[in-house]
Amino acid sequence: MHTKNIICFGFGQVAKNFIKKLNDQRTSFKLTTTSRDESKNKKFENINYESFQFTEEGFDKNFISRFEEADHILLSIAPINGTDIVIKNLKNYFKLSKFKWITYLSATSVYGNHSGEWVNEKSETKPTSINGIERLKVEKEWMQLASKFDLPFQIFRLSGIYSNQYNILKRLKSGEAKIVNKKNHFFSRIHVEDIANILFSSLNNFKKKEIYNISDNQPASAEEVAMYGVKLLGIDKPKTIEINEIESEMLKNFYKDSKKVDNRKMKEFFNHKLKHPTYVEGLRYIFNNTI
Repeated sequence: MHTKNIICFGFGQVAKNFIKKLNDQRTSFKLTTTSRDESKNKKFENINYESFQFTEEGFDKNFISRFEEADHILLSIAPINGTDIVIKNLKNYFKLSKFKWITYLSATSVYGNHSGEWVNEKSETKPTSINGIERLKVEKEWMQLASKFDLPFQIFRLSGIYSNQYNILKRLKSGEAKIVNKKNHFFSRIHVEDIANILFSSLNNFKKKEIYNISDNQPASAEEVAMYGVKLLGIDKPKTIEINEIESEMLKNFYKDSKKVDNRKMKEFFNHKLKHPTYVEGLRYIFNNTI
């Protein structure tokens, strides 16, 4: 069996769930990751791996030899002040590669506000938030690099991620959750396990320079999702606040955009059946297994 030589640029919840999926499927792989912290040997899910320091200021030069051995790359570092630090530090090294698979994790914030209408991969990208503007700029830079060196490259535009660790049920229980009074505000979400499953499917089902929306089947308002959580937990409805009472800049940006994300391309190309097809199944699973 060929051992996959994998580098995860950034090792957050999506990358960790992807590696866990590979491990569960008994895939043979060698793992290397990057971090802002000093280089060191680490362990995750009984997997020994090496993490190398990699920042906008520079990186551990010992990483280069590991990079030159890699054949699978997962890119999950968000832009830093509009710059993708992987491109900044390594763009000329990509021509030396023997890559089989490179995936960039972007976000559906690149679409901006579509007033509650459906968006697909061909829809106009008109981001309103700094995050969305930077993501779109970096997507284009990666596509240019992929064309220049003919890289096996794809983009996954992720909807709002929730997981067994990070979800509305936990926020409701802790009293952090608020209902924001905004009519006809739709957004889409995806359970992190489904992202990992689709990444895994794409290892053997790959088409160069494609973009996929990674989203569940049922866009809904934040209020609808929160009220389902309230029902599951059997608690009182949290406090309702107005838009102008929101303190978090990130949350303000979230409420600027309203759209329903179409996931048909993802489901058809990867022939994928979602484990958590809507927030109902996702939250019920979390409630039954982790709360």
